[in-house]
Amino acid sequence: MGARTAKLRVCADGGGNRLFDEIPQFFPEQNPIDVRNRYKPDVIKGDMDSIREDVLDFYAKLGCDAINESHDQDTTDLHKCISHISNLTPESEKSNLCILVTGALGGRFDHEAGNINVLYRFSNLRIILISDDCLIQLLPKTHRHEIQIQSSVVGPHCGLLPMGQPAFHTTTSGLKWNLDDTEMMFGGLLSTSNIVTGDIVSVQSDADLIWTISIKH
Repeated sequence: MGARTAKLRVCADGGGNRLFDEIPQFFPEQNPIDVRNRYKPDVIKGDMDSIREDVLDFYAKLGCDAINESHDQDTTDLHKCISHISNLTPESEKSNLCILVTGALGGRFDHEAGNINVLYRFSNLRIILISDDCLIQLLPKTHRHEIQIQSSVVGPHCGLLPMGQPAFHTTTSGLKWNLDDTEMMFGGLLSTSNIVTGDIVSVQSDADLIWTISIKH
Protein backbone atom coordinates (compact mmCIF):
# COMPACT_ATOMS: atom_id res chain seq x y z
CA MET A 1 0.00 0.00 0.00
CA GLY A 2 1.17 3.54 -0.73
CA ALA A 3 0.64 4.49 2.92
CA ARG A 4 3.69 2.44 3.89
CA THR A 5 5.99 4.40 1.58
CA ALA A 6 4.54 7.85 2.31
CA LYS A 7 6.94 10.27 4.00
CA LEU A 8 4.21 11.54 6.31
CA ARG A 9 0.85 10.04 7.25
CA VAL A 10 -1.68 12.43 8.78
CA CYS A 11 -5.19 11.68 10.03
CA ALA A 12 -7.79 14.43 10.22
CA ASP A 13 -9.45 13.91 13.60
CA GLY A 14 -12.22 11.33 13.03
CA GLY A 15 -10.20 9.89 10.16
CA GLY A 16 -8.31 8.07 12.90
CA ASN A 17 -11.49 6.12 13.69
CA ARG A 18 -11.84 5.02 10.07
CA LEU A 19 -8.21 3.95 9.86
CA PHE A 20 -8.49 2.00 13.11
CA ASP A 21 -11.78 0.31 12.18
CA GLU A 22 -11.24 -0.35 8.49
CA ILE A 23 -7.55 -1.06 7.85
CA PRO A 24 -7.78 -4.63 9.27
CA GLN A 25 -10.48 -5.39 6.69
CA PHE A 26 -7.83 -5.20 3.94
CA PHE A 27 -5.93 -8.05 5.62
CA PRO A 28 -8.62 -10.39 7.00
CA GLU A 29 -6.15 -13.26 7.42
CA GLN A 30 -3.89 -11.21 9.73
CA ASN A 31 -4.17 -10.19 13.36
CA PRO A 32 -5.99 -6.79 13.48
CA ILE A 33 -3.58 -5.45 16.11
CA ASP A 34 -0.57 -6.29 13.93
CA VAL A 35 -2.16 -4.54 10.97
CA ARG A 36 -2.96 -1.43 13.02
CA ASN A 37 0.58 -1.35 14.35
CA ARG A 38 1.94 -1.51 10.81
CA TYR A 39 -0.37 1.09 9.25
CA LYS A 40 -0.37 3.87 11.80
CA PRO A 41 -0.48 7.66 11.39
CA ASP A 42 2.42 9.92 12.29
CA VAL A 43 0.08 12.75 13.27
CA ILE A 44 -3.59 13.16 14.20
CA LYS A 45 -4.67 16.76 13.82
CA GLY A 46 -7.94 18.65 14.12
CA ASP A 47 -10.61 19.71 16.58
CA MET A 48 -10.45 16.31 18.34
CA ASP A 49 -14.24 16.30 18.61
CA SER A 50 -14.73 13.16 16.49
CA ILE A 51 -11.95 10.73 17.30
CA ARG A 52 -12.78 8.12 19.94
CA GLU A 53 -10.78 8.06 23.15
CA ASP A 54 -9.80 4.41 22.70
CA VAL A 55 -8.48 5.12 19.20
CA LEU A 56 -6.55 8.21 20.31
CA ASP A 57 -5.05 6.27 23.22
CA PHE A 58 -4.07 3.35 20.95
CA TYR A 59 -2.18 5.53 18.48
CA ALA A 60 -0.65 7.72 21.20
CA LYS A 61 0.96 4.61 22.69
CA LEU A 62 2.48 3.91 19.26
CA GLY A 63 4.10 7.34 19.27
CA CYS A 64 1.55 9.20 17.17
CA ASP A 65 1.58 12.97 17.73
CA ALA A 66 -1.95 14.26 18.51
CA ILE A 67 -2.34 17.98 17.85
CA ASN A 68 -5.51 19.62 19.20
CA GLU A 69 -6.48 22.76 17.29
CA SER A 70 -10.02 23.18 18.63
CA HIS A 71 -9.21 26.86 19.24
CA ASP A 72 -9.35 27.40 15.45
CA GLN A 73 -12.97 27.16 14.27
CA ASP A 74 -12.42 29.06 11.01
CA THR A 75 -10.72 26.20 9.15
CA THR A 76 -11.65 22.58 8.54
CA ASP A 77 -9.74 19.57 9.87
CA LEU A 78 -8.44 18.88 6.35
CA HIS A 79 -7.21 22.47 6.10
CA LYS A 80 -5.34 22.03 9.38
CA CYS A 81 -3.70 18.83 8.12
CA ILE A 82 -2.64 20.34 4.78
CA SER A 83 -1.28 23.40 6.56
CA HIS A 84 0.76 21.11 8.84
CA ILE A 85 2.23 19.25 5.86
CA SER A 86 2.96 22.50 4.02
CA ASN A 87 4.73 23.99 7.03
CA LEU A 88 6.95 20.91 7.32
CA THR A 89 7.91 20.96 3.64
CA PRO A 90 10.79 23.23 2.55
CA GLU A 91 9.85 25.67 -0.20
CA SER A 92 12.39 24.04 -2.52
CA GLU A 93 10.53 20.71 -2.25
CA LYS A 94 6.93 21.89 -2.54
CA SER A 95 6.87 21.62 -6.33
CA ASN A 96 7.50 17.87 -6.02
CA LEU A 97 5.07 17.33 -3.14
CA CYS A 98 1.95 15.23 -3.76
CA ILE A 99 -0.70 14.95 -1.06
CA LEU A 100 -3.25 12.14 -1.41
CA VAL A 101 -6.46 12.64 0.60
CA THR A 102 -8.78 9.68 1.12
CA GLY A 103 -12.26 9.90 2.60
CA ALA A 104 -12.68 13.53 1.50
CA LEU A 105 -15.62 12.84 -0.82
CA GLY A 106 -19.03 11.32 -0.14
CA GLY A 107 -21.26 12.01 2.83
CA ARG A 108 -22.38 15.53 3.65
CA PHE A 109 -22.17 17.94 0.74
CA ASP A 110 -20.98 20.87 2.87
CA HIS A 111 -18.02 18.74 3.97
CA GLU A 112 -17.26 17.91 0.34
CA ALA A 113 -17.45 21.60 -0.61
CA GLY A 114 -15.15 22.50 2.27
CA ASN A 115 -12.62 19.91 1.14
CA ILE A 116 -12.73 21.18 -2.45
CA ASN A 117 -12.23 24.69 -1.07
CA VAL A 118 -8.97 23.45 0.49
CA LEU A 119 -7.68 22.79 -3.04
CA TYR A 120 -8.17 26.48 -3.81
CA ARG A 121 -6.69 27.69 -0.53
CA PHE A 122 -3.52 25.67 -1.18
CA SER A 123 -3.41 26.07 -4.95
CA ASN A 124 0.41 26.04 -4.87
CA LEU A 125 0.35 22.40 -3.71
CA ARG A 126 -0.59 19.27 -5.63
CA ILE A 127 -3.47 17.80 -3.64
CA ILE A 128 -5.58 14.89 -4.92
CA LEU A 129 -8.91 14.00 -3.31
CA ILE A 130 -9.78 10.33 -3.73
CA SER A 131 -13.14 8.59 -3.33
CA ASP A 132 -14.29 5.08 -4.22
CA ASP A 133 -15.40 6.35 -7.63
CA CYS A 134 -13.15 9.23 -8.70
CA LEU A 135 -10.27 11.53 -7.98
CA ILE A 136 -10.34 15.33 -7.98
CA GLN A 137 -7.58 17.90 -8.25
CA LEU A 138 -7.25 21.60 -9.00
CA LEU A 139 -5.70 22.81 -12.25
CA PRO A 140 -4.50 26.38 -11.53
CA LYS A 141 -4.80 28.86 -14.37
CA THR A 142 -1.16 29.85 -13.95
CA HIS A 143 0.12 27.31 -16.46
CA ARG A 144 -0.74 24.69 -19.07
CA HIS A 145 -1.33 21.21 -17.65
CA GLU A 146 -0.24 17.86 -19.07
CA ILE A 147 -2.15 15.11 -17.25
CA GLN A 148 -0.70 11.60 -17.52
CA ILE A 149 -3.53 9.04 -17.78
CA GLN A 150 -2.91 5.57 -16.34
CA SER A 151 -5.67 3.83 -18.26
CA SER A 152 -5.39 0.66 -16.15
CA VAL A 153 -6.30 2.67 -13.04
CA VAL A 154 -8.44 5.66 -14.06
CA GLY A 155 -10.91 6.70 -16.75
CA PRO A 156 -12.39 6.88 -19.18
CA HIS A 157 -15.02 9.29 -17.79
CA CYS A 158 -13.81 12.72 -16.76
CA GLY A 159 -14.86 16.34 -16.34
CA LEU A 160 -13.59 19.92 -16.10
CA LEU A 161 -15.46 22.33 -13.85
CA PRO A 162 -14.94 26.07 -13.31
CA MET A 163 -15.91 26.61 -9.67
CA GLY A 164 -16.17 30.09 -8.18
CA GLN A 165 -15.85 31.99 -11.46
CA PRO A 166 -16.45 31.48 -15.17
CA ALA A 167 -13.74 30.17 -17.48
CA PHE A 168 -13.99 32.24 -20.64
CA HIS A 169 -11.20 30.53 -22.61
CA THR A 170 -10.42 26.82 -22.16
CA THR A 171 -8.64 24.60 -24.66
CA THR A 172 -7.97 20.87 -24.30
CA SER A 173 -6.58 17.90 -26.17
CA GLY A 174 -6.85 14.18 -25.48
CA LEU A 175 -10.61 14.20 -24.85
CA LYS A 176 -13.46 12.81 -26.93
CA TRP A 177 -15.13 16.23 -26.81
CA ASN A 178 -12.28 18.73 -26.73
CA LEU A 179 -12.73 22.36 -25.82
CA ASP A 180 -11.47 24.97 -28.28
CA ASP A 181 -11.21 28.37 -26.62
CA THR A 182 -14.55 27.45 -25.04
CA GLU A 183 -16.48 29.39 -22.40
CA MET A 184 -17.67 27.42 -19.35
CA MET A 185 -19.65 28.48 -16.29
CA PHE A 186 -22.32 27.27 -13.90
CA GLY A 187 -25.60 28.21 -15.52
CA GLY A 188 -24.01 27.54 -18.90
CA LEU A 189 -21.77 24.91 -20.48
CA LEU A 190 -19.82 22.46 -18.28
CA SER A 191 -17.54 19.68 -19.48
CA THR A 192 -19.12 16.71 -17.70
CA SER A 193 -19.25 13.04 -18.76
CA ASN A 194 -16.34 13.61 -21.11
CA ILE A 195 -14.03 10.73 -22.06
CA VAL A 196 -10.25 10.50 -22.22
CA THR A 197 -8.95 9.10 -25.49
CA GLY A 198 -5.21 8.84 -24.94
CA ASP A 199 -2.36 8.71 -22.43
CA ILE A 200 -2.09 12.49 -22.06
CA VAL A 201 -4.74 15.16 -21.58
CA SER A 202 -3.66 18.79 -21.94
CA VAL A 203 -5.62 21.66 -20.41
CA GLN A 204 -5.11 25.41 -20.64
CA SER A 205 -7.58 27.93 -19.23
CA ASP A 206 -7.94 31.49 -18.03
CA ALA A 207 -9.56 30.22 -14.81
CA ASP A 208 -8.78 27.61 -12.18
CA LEU A 209 -10.53 24.35 -13.06
CA ILE A 210 -11.45 21.25 -11.11
CA TRP A 211 -10.33 18.10 -12.95
CA THR A 212 -12.11 14.86 -12.09
CA ILE A 213 -11.69 11.39 -13.53
CA SER A 214 -13.30 8.07 -12.67
CA ILE A 215 -11.42 5.28 -10.89
CA LYS A 216 -11.62 1.74 -12.23
CA HIS A 217 -12.64 -1.07 -9.90
